[in-house]
Amino acid sequence: MAKHRVLTEFGMGTSLRRQDYTQAARRGLQDALWHNSINMAELFGFPKEAMLIDVQVGVQQPDQVDTASLMDIFPYGEPTITVHHGGLDVPRPDGKPTVIANVAINVSFEMERT
Repeated sequence: MAKHRVLTEFGMGTSLRRQDYTQAARRGLQDALWHNSINMAELFGFPKEAMLIDVQVGVQQPDQVDTASLMDIFPYGEPTITVHHGGLDVPRPDGKPTVIANVAINVSFEMERT
């Protein structure tokens, strides 16, 4: 069977004062997930654990994101998190930027096309 994407969600998260890229990514993931009720598994007759969740995070300093600590956000499914250069660091008068993370979540299943 082939992997077929059935859903894409987007989110944005920030770290206003601590320059915490992981926290900004966490908030972006929560933004994408918490505003939606993703019931795609039931719609296609799969268990929730069968969801293949591909996450892309964009921040200005990708090496500062601890992807392992983000895995607990997902209550089910098989998440994979990839961090890329992106997002935005917004300058502040004190010289420490506000960090913005952009997140895209793709949900797929292994299934045959009909």
